[in-house]
Amino acid sequence: MTDIRIGAAGVAGAGQRSQDERLRAAAKEFEGVFLAQLFKEMRATVPTEDEGQGQEMFTAMLDETLAREAAARSEHGLGDALYRQLAARLAPNITETGTGHGDGSR
Repeated sequence: MTDIRIGAAGVAGAGQRSQDERLRAAAKEFEGVFLAQLFKEMRATVPTEDEGQGQEMFTAMLDETLAREAAARSEHGLGDALYRQLAARLAPNITETGTGHGDGSR
């Protein structure tokens, strides 16, 4: 799982870029989790004959893998939208003062 905590250490330069990369990775990972849940719920609507525990496990692993790949390959999906929203809200606070408080009122 990706660490999405944002701290004051490493705010400028390379630290800022790695924070941006971590945020993007966390947004893509969230999209993968969302898609996996979506696939699981969609699969639950399809009537099936009795599946064994092994087949259920395989199907769940397949859905997770497909969801992760779909999220990684999407260019305009939920992960990108989430990243844009979070980056827009975090960037001014980080770059203005370097402390995480944009206006000093917090």
